[in-house]
Amino acid sequence: IRVNLIGTFNVLEAARPGRARVLFMSTCMVYDRATTPEGIGEDHPTKPASPYAASKLSGEALTLSYFHAYGLPTTVVRPFNTYGPFQRSVGEGGVVAIFTRLSLAGETLRIYGDGTQTRDLLYATDCARFVCDALLSDAATGRILNAGTGADVSVNDLAAAVEPDPARIVHVEHIHPQSEIAVLRCDPREAERVLGWRPEVTLEDGLGRVRAWMAERMAAGIPIK
Repeated sequence: IRVNLIGTFNVLEAARPGRARVLFMSTCMVYDRATTPEGIGEDHPTKPASPYAASKLSGEALTLSYFHAYGLPTTVVRPFNTYGPFQRSVGEGGVVAIFTRLSLAGETLRIYGDGTQTRDLLYATDCARFVCDALLSDAATGRILNAGTGADVSVNDLAAAVEPDPARIVHVEHIHPQSEIAVLRCDPREAERVLGWRPEVTLEDGLGRVRAWMAERMAAGIPIK
């Protein structure tokens, strides 16, 4: 709340006198699960299942209120599960980074729950292009836009793609089952229509890039965080 709501209010107030563009970086975690083959579009029902998601949804509403109330050029973006080099691989890090570090270290990959939950994994450079395009586009002001690939992968399949030895993949009890979204699959068509944006990096290529980057750092003795 301190960062995502009060901090956002401070940014919006600072931007208002000069009518500076503001982009609010939200999250796909504000959505309810996908129920159609097309995936989650911007008009999909929201269901914040964690205080983090609730704070992001609140920040979205505040950001858009400045567009409607003051004409401030604001945009809200909801990237799906972004991954890439430099992502945290411990604690609350990303699943790709965590799995890759464990695989390279010869350790066991742990999957929370049954592993059938899915994620739409967006490579960092694709996400960066999307954010820049959305921030600089007049057509995006006053809008909410999703960014994703339009294809989801189960955590089970992701683990198998990262670690070839199935004996090193185990399932454990979920620590926060109430906040898990069973199906996360983006419908990115609106971003393509408004911005002309579409993802370029495939999951196979992205996983390979992360593994190569992490292996190089580990070989050089650089700590992976």
